[in-house]
Amino acid sequence: MKIGSFTLSNGLMVAPMAGVTDRPFRQLCRRLGAGHAVSEMVTSRPDLWNTPKTARRANHDGEPGPIAVQIAGTEPALMAQAAQYNIARGAQIIDINMGCPAKKVCNKWAGSALMQDEPLALSIIDAVVQACTPHGVPVTLKMRTGWCQAQRNALAIALAAQEAGVQMVTVHGRTREQGYRGEAEHDTVRAVKAALRIPVVANGDITTPEQARDVLERTGADAVMIGRAAQGRPWIFRHIAHFLATGTHLAQPLVAEVRRWLLEHLDDHYQLYGSHLGMLTARKHIGWYVRHLPGGEAFRAHMLQLTDCAAQSAAVARYFDTLGAQMDRLPEPAPLPQDGGSEHPLETTQ
Repeated sequence: MKIGSFTLSNGLMVAPMAGVTDRPFRQLCRRLGAGHAVSEMVTSRPDLWNTPKTARRANHDGEPGPIAVQIAGTEPALMAQAAQYNIARGAQIIDINMGCPAKKVCNKWAGSALMQDEPLALSIIDAVVQACTPHGVPVTLKMRTGWCQAQRNALAIALAAQEAGVQMVTVHGRTREQGYRGEAEHDTVRAVKAALRIPVVANGDITTPEQARDVLERTGADAVMIGRAAQGRPWIFRHIAHFLATGTHLAQPLVAEVRRWLLEHLDDHYQLYGSHLGMLTARKHIGWYVRHLPGGEAFRAHMLQLTDCAAQSAAVARYFDTLGAQMDRLPEPAPLPQDGGSEHPLETTQ
């Protein structure tokens, strides 16, 4: 699996999730089996580049390459500037966001709303590719199948993007109208893959090793991208990689392993966000880790009463110590709700 000149270790990718796929989370997913990770989306508005939020999203300290940054916006010139801004800060791959379904984004005609205006979408793609080419930085594109059921134009945009110089396309198997409701359809991914020469990545409803295998076989895609299923379960990449290679399942991780991974994740998270904001934004990650575990709901309620990082981290350690006295390994994960969550949960960003 290659993106431009970069060869990835495997075809398992972490989806760009606003408020989730920050540097600590990306690094943990990479450690636990992901071959590629795309950052949270960075705005193309220059007036917001010096805000603390954008500064954190553009922080790649210690991150292994290739460093992929997703940019979002509606104006070709500003998107080109955003690409150059992020390249100067270490980006080695630029990803264009045409997949986010959030109203906060689509109401400004960014994200998947761009699929309603193909000329504008292609102007943005052209501008970003031209800005990145002199630096040897490949451009990738993430999109939906279309805006709505009656307007599924992913294939047309993908073909035009390939001709413009885009070097990988990811398709989430839902329209913007669907949000995250219903089941993802991957027939569109299969059609895009059949028509393109560049790598194509399938995204949507890939939550188990079997689903990853089935989607790859059904679509012929070069890779799969996983979002919500990795929240609180970053080891899913290791499990899928093992299953695809051997046809057998890894045992669920030891409670002691998850305890260590989460505490290391929290330490990195606090360092990036600072004490107070780090404590607040870590709550969602902790909640995802424990949501289906014994006593998890009660622990989540208790965690909301804690007001500093040290107390939060100590409570997590005690919870997993108690859990470890009851069981050696985590239970099998529960299925994700079809209409729950978001790959861009903007309400959680700070």
